[in-house]
Amino acid sequence: MIPYGRQSVDEEDVAAVSSVLRSAWLTTGPAVEEFESELARQVGAAQCVSVTSGTAALHCAYTAGAIGPGDEVITPPLTFVATQAAAAALGAKIKFADVEPDTGNIDPAAAAALVTPQTRAIVAVDYAGHPAELDDLRSIAREHGILLIEDAAHSIGSCYRGRPVGSIADLTTFSFFPTKNITTGEGGAVATADPTLAQRARLFRNHGLVRDSKAQRYPDEGPWHQEVHDFGLNYRLPDILAALGLSQLDRMAEFKRRRAEIFGLYAALLGGIDDLALPTVRDHVDPMWHLFPLRVPASERARIFQSLRKRGIGVQVNYMPAYWHPVFEDLGYKRGTCPNAEAYYREEISLPMFPGLRDDEVHRVADAVVSSLGRPGAS
Repeated sequence: MIPYGRQSVDEEDVAAVSSVLRSAWLTTGPAVEEFESELARQVGAAQCVSVTSGTAALHCAYTAGAIGPGDEVITPPLTFVATQAAAAALGAKIKFADVEPDTGNIDPAAAAALVTPQTRAIVAVDYAGHPAELDDLRSIAREHGILLIEDAAHSIGSCYRGRPVGSIADLTTFSFFPTKNITTGEGGAVATADPTLAQRARLFRNHGLVRDSKAQRYPDEGPWHQEVHDFGLNYRLPDILAALGLSQLDRMAEFKRRRAEIFGLYAALLGGIDDLALPTVRDHVDPMWHLFPLRVPASERARIFQSLRKRGIGVQVNYMPAYWHPVFEDLGYKRGTCPNAEAYYREEISLPMFPGLRDDEVHRVADAVVSSLGRPGAS
């Protein structure tokens, strides 16, 4: 079976983790600080706050943005449900904006139409690694005095109009799950240029503990004293995982190059075939591809998916519109809300995409796709 995704771990990664295991620190130590510093440098952010998962990063970002009960958060539905769940857990109301038919990213016009006085944030999801139209979304956010949050779980290493993802939105969240563009095993991060937002995220990821005596209410309690002003959680990334992430950052350019080669080979092998729609690449973006989202006739998607799985191709579907989940259905959300997103979902199949995928395996996947359509092979 050729898997849909797979981590790319080499001996330098193993050595980096082993070094931490032999050190005095397993968590909350120097590897975390080094990882956050290098991550901030590579994504063009003033500060990065590492956490235990991409979902934790979203939770920290929403909390840093003071999102709570009564606030509205505008998101696209074509994403993993964590994008919405982390805001809903804080009491926010989710409003779904439809996506652009070609990229699957949030449509700025659809987002703008949903803004009300209760709106606190617009969330852009960089579907498959292709950045959303961040300048347009930022303009809308500035006009209404709300936050732009970028869910960049797919897009670390991508650039938008020459700027790295992580340097544009008020808050950007990353995921370092094994199938993502770099991995820490499990992990995530929040990037921002705003020191106040960064501090709120740091406090929330560590139980809300205030250790600076200048900020404490009762600083004379003693040198051991720490106090909680607002509730937080334990979302600290261990040094073991941070060391893996630091090593992976050294190879991010290599990963991006190889993912681009695989994307180009798929495009060459599958381009121009009737009934197949390839991913869009806009001229002003430089994606680091996380997915290769192929679109097939909706009426044939299930059959093609099953055919590929039987041929040993580990395809996936990304994603069912979030409001189709029963948890949203039970809150009154209806199917049909975002027709572009629903049409995209009904046609989408994600082909295997990871740096270790060999050219001959790409050919095998493409041949299987073409055969599943009842056509001669692609090679």
